[in-house]
Amino acid sequence: MNTKLTLTIDDAIVDKAKQYARQEGRSLSDLVENYLKAVTAASPHDETELTIKRN
Repeated sequence: MNTKLTLTIDDAIVDKAKQYARQEGRSLSDLVENYLKAVTAASPHDETELTIKRN
């Protein structure tokens, strides 16, 4: 089951995040969901991977 979530995030961050998601061929929702899975994982060695692109 999916739940709609409303967040308040700076416009510039949203724009950069959308651009990053497009470059990775993923949706912004997918990136946020995977990030939340990673930070809430029971084990620090969970197989959920965070991808961070640095300039």
